[in-house]
Amino acid sequence: MRGRCSWVTWKLLHSIKPPELSRSCSGYVSRVRYLMRLKEDDEACREALKSGSFLLYNNLAPLLKSNNNIYKPAFLKASDLETILKKIGGDKHIVSESVLLGCNENGEAQFSLDVGDLDRSALEQQCEGVFVDLRKAFFMLSGPEAPIVTKGQALIRWHQTNGFCSATGQPTVRNQSGSHRICHSSGITYYPKMSPVVIVLVSDGSRCLLGRQATFPPGLYSALAGFCDMGESVEEALRREVAEEVGLEVETLRFSGSQHWPFPQSSFMVACHATVNPNKTQVSVDKAELEDAHWFTFEEMTEALQLKKPPRISKGEPPMFWVPPSFAIANQLIQEWASQQQLTRN
Repeated sequence: MRGRCSWVTWKLLHSIKPPELSRSCSGYVSRVRYLMRLKEDDEACREALKSGSFLLYNNLAPLLKSNNNIYKPAFLKASDLETILKKIGGDKHIVSESVLLGCNENGEAQFSLDVGDLDRSALEQQCEGVFVDLRKAFFMLSGPEAPIVTKGQALIRWHQTNGFCSATGQPTVRNQSGSHRICHSSGITYYPKMSPVVIVLVSDGSRCLLGRQATFPPGLYSALAGFCDMGESVEEALRREVAEEVGLEVETLRFSGSQHWPFPQSSFMVACHATVNPNKTQVSVDKAELEDAHWFTFEEMTEALQLKKPPRISKGEPPMFWVPPSFAIANQLIQEWASQQQLTRN
C-alpha cells in the first residue's frame, strides 16, 4: 500500500504544470508553489531547464544588453543558449550546472549560469551583450532589475565556495536546482546563507552623518554599517557600531527596511535611522574601520542625490561628493532623511 501511494504521489507531482492564474489561487501564490516544487524535485527542475531562461555570468560578471543606452539583464531562452554554445564550441551539458533563480510572471523558470571557462568575447558577440562587473552594473540597471542580478551572482558564488563539508572535508553535492548541497559522508545539508549587517543613517536633527572606507571610490560616502556579532540583536549591533566607528551614542532608532547585498559574501542589510543628542555630535573616527566620517547638511545631501552616476574626476582635481546608487538601501535611507527634512522646512 505504501509503495502504491508513493507511485501515485509521484505521478501527481509530475503532472503539475507551470503556474496559471485561477480564481482560488493568485498568480504570486502559484509561482511560489511552483518554485518550491522546482527546488525540491530534481526531475521537475531538469524539465524546467528545457524551457526556462538563463542569465549568464562570466567570472561573476552578469551579461547585460543595451537598447538606446538602457541596460537590462540579458536572459536567453534555453534553445538560444544551446545554439550559442554549439557555435562557440561549448559543452551544452553545462546547462545542468545552472542555479534556479526564480520564476517570471509568465510562469517561466529562470536560472543563472557562470560560463567563465568559455571565450568571453565570443559569447558577448553571439549574445549581443556585454559582461559587466556587478558594482558597475548597479549604475546601469533600473532598481527592479538589480535584485535578480545580485541574487544570481550570490548563488553562483556560494556554490563555488562551498564545495566541501566543513565537518568532514569531503565533497558536497548539490541538488539540481542548487537550493542546497549535501555531504553524503556526514549527512549534513548546507543551504545558501546571508550574513546579517546593520546599516544606519545617523542624524542630529538637522544634519546626517556619513562615512567612507578606504576601499570606496573617490568621493563616495555612505551610511555606517557593520556585521552583527553572535548573540546580538539588531538594536545592540547598531548602537555598538556607531559607538565603535564614530564615537557617538545613539539615543533613538527606527527600522526602515532590508535588502540583500552581494558584497562581501552575501549580506542581509537591516536598515535603520538613528538620532544622537544634538549637543553631543563630536565625531571620533576609528581609523581601523573608516577613512573618514563627517556631518552633511540638507543642501549637500540634496545635491548629491541628484547625481545619477559616479562623477567623472579630472586628474589633479579633488573628488566630488556622491552617495551610493538608487538601488542601494543606503540611498533609500538618505532619500527618506532628505524627504523628512523637506517636510520640516515647509
